[in-house]
Amino acid sequence: MSTRRFLAESLAPLVDFVYPPRCPACGDAVGEQGGLCPPCWQDLVIPSEPCCAACQRPFGESELQPGSLCVPCLANPPLHDGIAAGTLYTETSRKLVLALKHGGRIALAPLLAGLIAARLPERDPGRVIVPVPLHRRRLWQRGYNQAVLLGRELGKRGHGRLTVDALVRSKPTPSLGGLGKKARAKVLAGAISVREGARKSIEGADVILVDDVLTSGATSETCVRALKRAGARSVIVACFARVLDEAIDPAKRSAA
Repeated sequence: MSTRRFLAESLAPLVDFVYPPRCPACGDAVGEQGGLCPPCWQDLVIPSEPCCAACQRPFGESELQPGSLCVPCLANPPLHDGIAAGTLYTETSRKLVLALKHGGRIALAPLLAGLIAARLPERDPGRVIVPVPLHRRRLWQRGYNQAVLLGRELGKRGHGRLTVDALVRSKPTPSLGGLGKKARAKVLAGAISVREGARKSIEGADVILVDDVLTSGATSETCVRALKRAGARSVIVACFARVLDEAIDPAKRSAA
């Protein structure tokens, strides 16, 4: 047992006494630090089979042949090589994302990354893990990039080597919510690129692009395009929560 692990286990009772473990989503008491209470676990929606062969969009109870594609992918084939989403976007996943991104709860990164890792292909330390970048102004304000924290945890789990600054965001971009496809593309034009010094590590590599939430996919598409232009062999988009309202039970959708 490592010294770090020994100290953590030895001090755990004291930490629990001073800071009783609470569910990070709702605040109810839980058995251990960093865990979720049963109701919040039940509110998480884990994507499952059957799903689209290209983007892993769940097909519900449909009986389809392996390799089937969803309507969006048939209409507009994606640039990426798959999406690995730990959960679909519900009220609980929203609270966890906000706690990590804006609440300074960086200790949530292992929990969220663990759910992402469960949806990734088998471990391959040869892959390159690339976080979706923040503009330096946003990074200074927040103090950290939540995508980097998630990517670091995936690296610890053997899914690749983290390259923190492979992508750079050269200009700040506003929220893309409510914008149409053309407007989103205009906002993101020229905003994200592969850092010149990172091109050698990207060329010919299988890449995992990491972010906390996947909404319209405009930002991830811009990142994937930049990585493919730099010579990436494949790019899987990995996120904790994916917004797919049509794939969620109506009761959970109304709550979120």
